[in-house]
Amino acid sequence: MDHFFTDPGNIRDKHITIEGTDVNHIRNVLRLRPGDEISVSNGIDGKEYRCGIVSIGDTVECELRFIKEESVELPIRVHLFQGLCKGDKMETVIQKTTELGVYEVIPVQMIRSVVRLDDKKAASKVGRYAGVAEAAAKQSKRGVIPQIHSVCDMNSAIEYANGFDKIIAPYELAAGESFDNTRKVMDSVKGLKDIAVFIGPEGGFDASEIEALKAAGAETVSLGRRILRTETAGMTVLSWLVYLLES
Repeated sequence: MDHFFTDPGNIRDKHITIEGTDVNHIRNVLRLRPGDEISVSNGIDGKEYRCGIVSIGDTVECELRFIKEESVELPIRVHLFQGLCKGDKMETVIQKTTELGVYEVIPVQMIRSVVRLDDKKAASKVGRYAGVAEAAAKQSKRGVIPQIHSVCDMNSAIEYANGFDKIIAPYELAAGESFDNTRKVMDSVKGLKDIAVFIGPEGGFDASEIEALKAAGAETVSLGRRILRTETAGMTVLSWLVYLLES
C-alpha cells in the first residue's frame, strides 16, 4: 500500500486532502484511481490514516476508512548528530537512519569534515536532505518525517544535545574497551525520552571533540573490532536500538 504525508489541517473528520507533487505521483506514476486504498500520515502524531481515494484533480480527495493507532515509531527519540561527510554519504545516512526510526538529523561541521559549506550551499543541501528524509519516511511508512536541521558547529551541537537524557559517541579509539560496556550503555537507554548519538566524519573525531563530548557527559562506546565508515556507524547504532527496544 502506498503511503503519503499531508498537512494536519488537511485531515478533517473523515475527509483527507493530499496536495502538491504527490498528486502527480498518484495520478501519473502510480496510476491510482478512485476506490484505491492508500495510507496517509500528518507527520506529527505518528498515526496512520487508512483511506480510499474519492477523486483526483488538482488535489486528491480521500475518505477515511480507519485509523491505525499502533505507532511504528521508536519508543525513544534518537537525535543523530552526523559529522558532515562528502558526496552522497549524507543522503545515504539520512535515508537509512530514517528507515530505522531516527527522530531528527543534525549535520555537524567537525574538525575533520572534508566538506566545507558556506551558508548558501548549506541551505541548499539541507533542502535536499529534507526531501530524502520525506521520501524515506514514505517508503518505510513512518508516522513522522525526521527533521533535518541546519548545519551547525560542534559547540552548538553539544549545547543542543545537553538537553537530552543521554549522549552516546561511538569512537574508534574506544575499541579497546570491553564490548560489555557498549551493551551496558545501550541497555541504559530503556525508559529514556531523548538520546543524542554523535557520529564522526570520514576522518573520525578529533581528540579535542571527544574531550568536549565527555565534558558534556557523553559516553563513548565501541561498535566492534572493525573500523566502520561514517555512513555505516549511525545505521549500526540505530539497528542495535531497534533490536533492543522493539524485541
